[in-house]
This record gives sequence, structure tokens and C-alpha cells, in this order.
Amino acid sequence: MQSEVHWPDAPIELGEVMPDRESVVALLERNAPYLPLGGWFRPDQDDDSPTSRMWFQKTLMGGEVCVEGSEMFVEHAGVLEAMRTFYDAEVIVPHTLFVNLMAGIPDGGPAHTDNPLFRGRDRLNTPMLLLRTMHWSGLFAQWETVQATSIWWMDDVEGGGILFWPDGPHHEPHRHFGAMSNTALVGDNHGMFHQVEPVGPFDQGDYWVTPRAEMGPASDGSGQWAVVDRGAEVYRAALDEIRVSVLLKADVFRDSAQQEQVASDLLSMEDVARIFNQDLKSREIDLVFDLEKVGELPFLAALAAHYKEPRPIGARKSIFE
Repeated sequence: MQSEVHWPDAPIELGEVMPDRESVVALLERNAPYLPLGGWFRPDQDDDSPTSRMWFQKTLMGGEVCVEGSEMFVEHAGVLEAMRTFYDAEVIVPHTLFVNLMAGIPDGGPAHTDNPLFRGRDRLNTPMLLLRTMHWSGLFAQWETVQATSIWWMDDVEGGGILFWPDGPHHEPHRHFGAMSNTALVGDNHGMFHQVEPVGPFDQGDYWVTPRAEMGPASDGSGQWAVVDRGAEVYRAALDEIRVSVLLKADVFRDSAQQEQVASDLLSMEDVARIFNQDLKSREIDLVFDLEKVGELPFLAALAAHYKEPRPIGARKSIFE
């Protein structure tokens, strides 16, 4: 039976997080350009169709990537201590750092929880829709990797606040907006719904770009940043007018003993099938988890329909709707 979800505490807010803004700017400049947000939920984009809003992203640390300068975020003592405090945990293992740059987005981002990880199952070996269904089913909680998230904002811009639902999606959201410059929220974005609010400017038209667009420092030495799409400049602004956020994610363990204890407790796809089938049968649902259909979207959608992801109260319209 689908388990009751327990919602996390409200995130910890930190102020004056980064002592040297110019070092962050240099890090961003060195790692330009930034590409439009894609992801598992947009697999069939046409490279020549302007179907993306101006939401650009890049991974600075994760997998085989670890760029010079990323340690200013990855090893930030105050952020790591806030993660330990939030979870009352001793062991924090950072694994991913990425940056978002956003401008001219009249609708909000999606109201969502971040994608889950399970010991033995991740996006490299398991479809993302299945991972999310596993999370919302509550059937795989003992294998789900606890993750902490820090979101840091560089400057105050027009719009660009964030809604978050620490009381659960059936209650009105909280809001972080206005004086966001050099602040961070540290908590559980994998268990807590959150949503980016519209980002200005709101008086310069409606911007759409193709997946081939790039954002980075303008080539004329002006110090401004520009979006170039298929060879043509379509947007230009000072960096402090662009919503820049940097996200750090880390695995969380109560202590080193727990970290060692769970390391070999891995979830196989056969385990996933068995557990789902036991639950489906107990609920008298006429659906069988077929390992041969794991890569088929209609099958995954049919499974997800029985383990529904909630829609938060007070969520704004999404750019993907």
C-alpha cells in the first residue's frame, strides 16, 4: 500500500554566505557558456525549434566533472554545518554542484521535488519516471539515499523568488523573495516541494530560444552577458540582472557506521519488480511490473498512475504547462 509521506522541516536560511562575489563571477565566466535546461522530461526537443525559456544550466561538480574553483561551494564550512544541523547527522558527502542562470521568464518553474536516488538505482540505470514513482510509492524508503540541498543566490533581481512547501503540498507555501542576495536555503529539496517564481525583466517581450542557444559573457568586452541563439544575439544584460543560483547536493549519513552498513545494501531491478508486484497484488490492481517494459513510457505512465505525485496548493503556472 502506498505509504504516508512525512514532509521535511523548513530549510535553514543562511546570510552573507560567500565572502568574495568576484571569485564567484570569475568561476561563472571561466565555465561559460551555459545551455538551456533540458532533462528527462523533455527528451524529444528539436534543436532548431524555439521551445525553451531562458533558463540556462551547467554542472560544475558531479560524476567525472569537478571544475577549478568549485571547492568554494563544495567545501563551504557554514553550508556543510547547516546540512549536519538540519539532519542531525555527522557525515555529509557532497556529490553535485550546478548553476542556474535565468532571465525573462514570465511563468514559474515547475512545482516539484528534486529527483530521488536509491542505492543501486539511479538515472544511469533506471528511467527517471520510474525513480520518481518509486519515491512516491513509499515502498523503497529503506533504500532511498537521503540528500541535502543548498541553494545560494548571487544578486537580487526583478522577480525570481522561490516558493516552498515545508508543511506539505496540501498547505499554502512559504516564500523566499526580495533580499535574496548572498543568501542560501539549506534543507531537503528531495522531500519538499519548491518552485521558482517568474523572473524579469517583464517589459521586454516574450523570449523563447532553441536548445542550441548559449548564455555567457558578451564577446565585445562590455562586461555584460548575452544569449546567442544560432549565431544571433537575442538577449543582453548585466550579470547582476540575471538570476544566478548555485545548488550543492550531498548524501547524508547519520554516522560513519551507517554509511558503511548500507553501502552493500543495493536495490536490483528484480527487487523493484518484486516489491511493486507484491503491492499491486495486495491492492487488487490489474497491472504487473514487467521487466521487459521498463523502457516503455506507456507502461511507466500506467504504473505512476497508481502512485500519484501530489500537486501543491498555491503553485503557479509552470513554463512547461
